[in-house]
Amino acid sequence: MYPELGLLIDGEWISGLERDAIVVRNPATGAPIGELPVATVQDIDRAAEAAQKAFPVWRGITALDRGRVLARIATILRERTAELSAILTLEQGKPLREAAAEIAATADSFEWMGEEGRRVYGRVVPSRFADAEQLVVHEPIGPVAAFSPWNFPAILGGRKIAAALAAGCTIVLKPAEEAPGILVAIAKICESCGVPAGVINLLFGVPARISQRLIERPEIRKLSFTGSTPVGRHLSGLAGAALKRITLELGGHAPVILCEDADLERALQLGVAAKFRNAGQVCNCPTRFYVHEKVFGEFCERFSQLARNLVVGDGLEEGVHMGPLIHERRVRAMREYTEDAVAGGGEILCGGDAPSELAASLQDGTFWAPTVIALAGNEARVLREEPFGPLALMQPFSDLDEAIGRANGSDYGLAAYAFTQSLKSARRIQERIEAGCFSLNTFAITPPELPYGGVKQSGFGREMGSEGLLEHFQTKAVIRAV
Repeated sequence: MYPELGLLIDGEWISGLERDAIVVRNPATGAPIGELPVATVQDIDRAAEAAQKAFPVWRGITALDRGRVLARIATILRERTAELSAILTLEQGKPLREAAAEIAATADSFEWMGEEGRRVYGRVVPSRFADAEQLVVHEPIGPVAAFSPWNFPAILGGRKIAAALAAGCTIVLKPAEEAPGILVAIAKICESCGVPAGVINLLFGVPARISQRLIERPEIRKLSFTGSTPVGRHLSGLAGAALKRITLELGGHAPVILCEDADLERALQLGVAAKFRNAGQVCNCPTRFYVHEKVFGEFCERFSQLARNLVVGDGLEEGVHMGPLIHERRVRAMREYTEDAVAGGGEILCGGDAPSELAASLQDGTFWAPTVIALAGNEARVLREEPFGPLALMQPFSDLDEAIGRANGSDYGLAAYAFTQSLKSARRIQERIEAGCFSLNTFAITPPELPYGGVKQSGFGREMGSEGLLEHFQTKAVIRAV
């Protein structure tokens, strides 16, 4: 079921040979599932050179034909959903139904970007000279270096590939070493659908070595990174020194404002599902719930009960609602955040430890129970730092302006949510909330047709949507005299 892992450089799949290797493990059991070769400096250089060599070939294919290739990729992804979902769950841990939803979203991204690539229109600008015409044209920027994380490896890596290919660019992608198999499988599907050698290159290994070397390479013209804010800040400095364009999708700490008139049942059902999806390892997942004081008690009690009823276990097993965290470091972080919040006056309403009911076969897995903490003090680390795990924080408010101020009181600004039946309140929150993405009465936030990205320490630039596609082009002004 699990693919043979390797580097992809200029159409050649490279296994371990004499390279160092990283053991890939199933986070639910700790069992090894594969060995991942570590790219050498020579591998990195070859990948950049291959992307440059393939660029004029891929750019020369019409947008219509590139779109047809991406449509074929989307079709194969959908046809092989069961197989790909199993790979994703085995290496990343999320339940199979969540993995299947991620594969579907990845297919949607390829399909939509392939169609949107045909609609990258320039402009004809009325000329001030009678014998000349003025044009604005968009041209593919060139080879892209992209870095994607482990929490949603298929969609976050896949949409970087899709956008680059739709724009006529080539790509060197470094996925996360924790969950490499799904991108290996997707790259092989791309090859089978007619993507030429060198258009997609995959590297794995030491992240700092790969990123620094790729940024230094003259062939690379743009960078795209999804990951933590500290790493994004470092890469931004390297890209700035090299005068290379960069798109950063970084951390989040999403607030939810629940007004007195909100549909409580809807907010509860959707809120629990969104908070504990992928064990809370989601950059846009709701974390800070600011609930009107008149419904605070009821909301906390019912939210905690729903969270308590979630089944935690191996994502490959039927009936499991939440899988493991990706590794032991995340478990330690959950424990530290929980203990700190309690020390500052917070009350654990459910969870707060590893689930005690897990089978003996899962004792080596990295599990943490869905946890709800109410009334943590303002100095609690988890209110300032992204927990990236199954922790929900409940805070009451009495005034909407107060709630908006507290929601904006974070260095992050990726996603935000609100529940209210009042158009006036909705407009007020929408206009004042500091976030790149805002959803009202829903937690849906990332369809491929909308731009995705954050403000403040959550990054800059956008992925997906026409805005994300245009980040893969450079703009040229043309004056043509006759």
